[in-house]
Amino acid sequence: MDVVAYYRVSTKSQGDSGLGLEAQQEYVQRAAKQNNWNIIGEFTDVVSGKLAIEGRPEGSKALAMCKEHGAQLVVAKLDRLSRSVLHIAQLMELIDFKVATMPQAQTFELHLYAALAQQEREFISSRTRETLAALKSKADAGDAESIQKVKNRSDAQAKGRAVADITTANNIRMANVSTYQTTLEPHLKACLYNKVKTLQSVADCLNAKGLRTARGSEFTPTAVRRLMIALNVSF
Repeated sequence: MDVVAYYRVSTKSQGDSGLGLEAQQEYVQRAAKQNNWNIIGEFTDVVSGKLAIEGRPEGSKALAMCKEHGAQLVVAKLDRLSRSVLHIAQLMELIDFKVATMPQAQTFELHLYAALAQQEREFISSRTRETLAALKSKADAGDAESIQKVKNRSDAQAKGRAVADITTANNIRMANVSTYQTTLEPHLKACLYNKVKTLQSVADCLNAKGLRTARGSEFTPTAVRRLMIALNVSF
């Protein structure tokens, strides 16, 4: 069975889930070997799990490849697709997918796991709010230990917001780059149609058209290779 591997981390530092990119790749590769899956493509997003996969730059490409080749999507863990039961249910209507850590799970089981995971997160969130409210009440009453805990949390939240701002900016940049690369696709294919056979000749063709990379630089063989991989185009 052909599969398309999809990985997601929340930040450049491998996200806050504890499941880093290398670990995800290891899970998927191990499951592929055990279940005779043929990995025909791999895509990675640096984005929050709150965004549906079809709205992510690399996620949308992974789905497109699955549909093009009749392949199934595979992820290391269910939360790499989404933390939302709604998103999981909607994805089930679009495409078949597998989870490397439970490769034999069927659609109903995956939906159940997603629902249970969401219920657990909501419970933890509720308990956290209650605990913080009690802590703030004690701090307002003058309890020195509680005051220090509230201060420490405020400092941590400020740092977290700064990291979130950086992540958001990076996600926007990635989306813009993806959109720009899509506008270059017809020009790239036109160059390939003219029988160019090397990365340098493609770079020369694009440069002759007055086109530039997303960073505004002239095309080099390396830049062409990245563009062709991003657009899933080959000689």
